[in-house]
Amino acid sequence: MDIIKSIEHEQLKNKIPDLKVGDTVRVHQRIKEGNRERIQVFEGIIIKKQNGGVNSTFTVRKISYGVGVEKTFLVHSPLVEKVEVVRVGKARRAKLYYLRDRIGKAAKTKENVTARIENKEITIKEDLVEEPVVEEVVETVEETVVEAPTEAPAVETETPAVEEVKDEPTAEEEKKED
Repeated sequence: MDIIKSIEHEQLKNKIPDLKVGDTVRVHQRIKEGNRERIQVFEGIIIKKQNGGVNSTFTVRKISYGVGVEKTFLVHSPLVEKVEVVRVGKARRAKLYYLRDRIGKAAKTKENVTARIENKEITIKEDLVEEPVVEEVVETVEETVVEAPTEAPAVETETPAVEEVKDEPTAEEEKKED
């Protein structure tokens, strides 16, 4: 593997949320202010999604006090704590830039009522669990040579006939039949 790819692979998150354009999401972002740290929530509609390995991003737009605000988040950033899907929206385009020109209710996407809100996560890389190395022990079997008699008497044995007896069905089997 290439050196750059191996470094990028270490930076990837194990699981990322399954995001689609048009969904309304709540992004929990870690903010540093001096020596204190807090989590700030940004809620809005995903208008753009770009894939690019470590550099994959998604842009969220919300209207705050009558002004449109857009923020672009890195999917694999350690500052993004979690992403919750609030509403599943119907989008027939890959980029929803037309929402920038809309005001009020027109700036929203229609809700996909049949879709369930599930926080699905896509597994990017599996957790590698090292298995203990088991040493294989090779046993050598010594062959012992036993001389067999050249003429062995043939012995005939009779096997008794076995009659099959049907037991009465148990209570569990009767329930299964019903």
